[in-house]
Amino acid sequence: MTAAENVCYTLINVPMDSEPPSEISLKNDLEKGDVKLKTEALKKVIIMILNGEKLPGLLMTIIRFVLPLQDHTIKKLLLVFWEIVPKTTPDGRLLQEMILVCDAYRKDLQHPNEFIRGSTLRFLCKLKEAELLEPLMPAIRACLEHRHSYVRRNAVLAIYTIYRNFEHLIPDAPELIHDFLVNEKDASCKRNAFMMLIHADQDRALDYLSTCIDQVQTFGDILQLVIVELIYKVCHANPSERARFIRCIYNLLQSSSPAVKYEAAGTLVTLSSAPTAIKAAAQCYIDLIIKESDNNVKLIVLDRLIELKEHPSHERVLQDLVMDILRVLSTPDLEVRKKTLQLALDLVSSRNVEELVIVLKKEVIKTNNVTEHEDTDKYRQLLVRTLHSCSVRFPDMAANVIPVLMEFLSDSNEAAAADVLEFVREAIQRFENLRPLIVEKMLEVFHAIKSVKIYRGALWILGEYCSTKEDIQSVMTEVRRSLGEIPIVESEIKKEAGELKPEEEVSVGPAQKLVTEMGTYATQSALSSSRPAKKEEDRPPLRGFLLDGDFFVAASLATTLTKIALRYVSLVQEKKKQNSFNAEAMLLMATILHLGKSSLPKKPITDDDVDRISLCLKVLSECSPLMNDIFNKECRQSLSHMLSAKLEEEKLSQKKESEKRNVTIQPDDPISFMQLTAKNEMSSKEDQFQLSLLAAMGNTQRKEAADPLASKLNKVTQLTGFSDPVYAEAYVHVNQYDIVLDVLVVNQTSDTLQNCTLELATLGDLKLVEKPSPLTLAPHDFANIKANVKVASTENGIIFGNVVYDVSGAASDRNCVVLSDIHIDIMDYIQPASCTDAEFRQMWAEFEWENKVTVNTNIIDLNEYLQHILKSTNMKCLTPEKALSGYCGFMAANLYARSIFGEDALANVSIEKPIHLGPEAPVTGHIRIRAKSQGMALSLGDKINLSQKKTSL
Repeated sequence: MTAAENVCYTLINVPMDSEPPSEISLKNDLEKGDVKLKTEALKKVIIMILNGEKLPGLLMTIIRFVLPLQDHTIKKLLLVFWEIVPKTTPDGRLLQEMILVCDAYRKDLQHPNEFIRGSTLRFLCKLKEAELLEPLMPAIRACLEHRHSYVRRNAVLAIYTIYRNFEHLIPDAPELIHDFLVNEKDASCKRNAFMMLIHADQDRALDYLSTCIDQVQTFGDILQLVIVELIYKVCHANPSERARFIRCIYNLLQSSSPAVKYEAAGTLVTLSSAPTAIKAAAQCYIDLIIKESDNNVKLIVLDRLIELKEHPSHERVLQDLVMDILRVLSTPDLEVRKKTLQLALDLVSSRNVEELVIVLKKEVIKTNNVTEHEDTDKYRQLLVRTLHSCSVRFPDMAANVIPVLMEFLSDSNEAAAADVLEFVREAIQRFENLRPLIVEKMLEVFHAIKSVKIYRGALWILGEYCSTKEDIQSVMTEVRRSLGEIPIVESEIKKEAGELKPEEEVSVGPAQKLVTEMGTYATQSALSSSRPAKKEEDRPPLRGFLLDGDFFVAASLATTLTKIALRYVSLVQEKKKQNSFNAEAMLLMATILHLGKSSLPKKPITDDDVDRISLCLKVLSECSPLMNDIFNKECRQSLSHMLSAKLEEEKLSQKKESEKRNVTIQPDDPISFMQLTAKNEMSSKEDQFQLSLLAAMGNTQRKEAADPLASKLNKVTQLTGFSDPVYAEAYVHVNQYDIVLDVLVVNQTSDTLQNCTLELATLGDLKLVEKPSPLTLAPHDFANIKANVKVASTENGIIFGNVVYDVSGAASDRNCVVLSDIHIDIMDYIQPASCTDAEFRQMWAEFEWENKVTVNTNIIDLNEYLQHILKSTNMKCLTPEKALSGYCGFMAANLYARSIFGEDALANVSIEKPIHLGPEAPVTGHIRIRAKSQGMALSLGDKINLSQKKTSL
């Protein structure tokens, strides 16, 4: 067994810079020093032994001069020393000196100080030598009757470990502990005794539990937890016992300890699938989430609720608890709220959707009144999206939701307003009966919209869906109001030139040059108004956007004006009114064009916007039926296609989800009767306690590939050649935050290799946890050495090193075999993830590290290349399937992944098929990778480079 496999009880920090003391000076300090000096010397001895030093000459010195001391610190250090010091001779027999040590510990077990007795008993749990323990057994038994609970509880643990390791030393341990448990009053002692009975003699534990099952609620929480564990194990091993203990579990749901309630709820769900049991467990989980202040606890318990929902028969029970689940929204943490809203949305049905919407509306209104917190805006977005989903799934709710949400179009937070706008756009297209209401509300809030992006969207909706003469007139009025006095250039120059009203104050200032309408310079009078700043603040919104140089909104306005003008012409028969409305629309467009060409705005108008406004002017001047169709019918059809494609995609993903959750049972499947199931078959049911223990230790078993042997062999790296004196190969086992190297070392010579040591070093964000111990290898022998490497972030790492050894009997220096490098694959830490387009764009703008990889492959199909990149990088394609379908010679797709350390990785694939080089030409293009850290961007780029070159068709 190697050092890595040994159980380690004691970890001691070692300062690396200090010079190791000599054995003689240590011996001197231990013999002649005072208590303080002896303490320091003993600490140094312990550290040296832990570092692999053999100090056999000091053993007798410590027994003679240190062991008799009564100082508590020294006694504590001696416990550590006797734990780590070699206690046997090279041939495996116990050292003679240990008899003296054994006698000293027998005295300590009878010491009047309870701390010394208790700590000695704890030390005995770690002893693995039966000859040392045998003389101490009467003293250990006597400690069970000590007056102090600290001694009694450690005596129970000592008896348990001795019984487990050397049953012959105390064969009556279960009976002894059962009698002790019946008479014991202290909670910690009872817990330790009961835990021993669970593992050593389950029948006795059940007998004891049966006698006191009605008093379980009065026990301490540590004992209750062990009782829950016992009931879980017994009922899983022997299902007929369920009826006997399920009432006890129900009672424990009312325990005052959150830990007991959590475990009891988890156990109840595994023992019974009756609706009452599921409801009780879910109710218990919800109470825990609300009452616990720690966000991590809230998230863990929420995950358990989500797991419950995954079961088709449990989902209906949870649907009745949606309103209780929504109580969790009182938690300020965004992550908790996000999960809660998602869970509520998954559980919502036609029975409770009305109540859900009422609660969400209240929450939305609350966020408006709260003093701005950084998460308030994000929470508002979440609520808007949830209400959006509710309205799409239950159209009857839309009429209640829309008026409340439309107030937020004037919100200063653009992201929340954009979500509302997206919702309104979908609602107005889907629900024809709500169109008048939405248009009316939109006209009400239109003037208050602060963001240019939202303004553009609102203009488009009004232009597309105003169908009555009155609404069209209202839109025109709102636009005029938002644009201010026209012509804009003239009125702005007048304002600047200071055509003063009598009530304005006059002050003298320096002369200033201005540009007139014709583009010539005009000089302003030294008399100027003292209120230009205020006038700038009072600018109407649309005028403000235009003067800031944002002419994209002008192009949007031109399209809206064209649509409503064409619709007005078809609604109103009078030529005079038709011409008047058209002329007004054209005047607005012309004045905006004029403003764009002048030097008043901060940025001049772009050519694209000029083209769009000019096109709209041309359309209005000609009024051709074709253009009428394009503007008034085909725009809406495009939106309709997009929404239906989106809905189809959502339905498809929901269908996949429900298919996953529906447990399909074939007619010829055998029926499994729990009572008739053999014990070994029962083991297929996973033990939750064992799983959670493994997860805490980081030993979670990954689901290997279909052929586990093949998948393991893929990760074996050959480190030396077959002709080297020492052959080595390593299996690289990647856990979540660490890597275990299992190195097989084979002695290929006919000599005995002494002090054969694996020396390793790392490059990158890797850290070697401990030095592997030296081995002695017989001729043609082999051994396994394990080494742990900690991983701190997602980037490629390299482990390199050598094997050094001495040949017995040879006078030469140490021999050395250099090992090949082990490359740690970044892919073990990257998992596919998804995010919205807006989040992707935001991260793309924020991340500073970019790596541009040129496509260099022999794949000739665009889609095949994309799939290959997705497979080799573990990333997820965010671009929908519909956008990638079809063939046009080029392709652009966004990819996203997340590391287990929470780092994001973005990639944009832009590839094309060079048609001029023939059908067999390979794909060309670029992949741009962006990440927060340089290591992640470079490592992902290297991975893509390697994998695309390796591809063979």
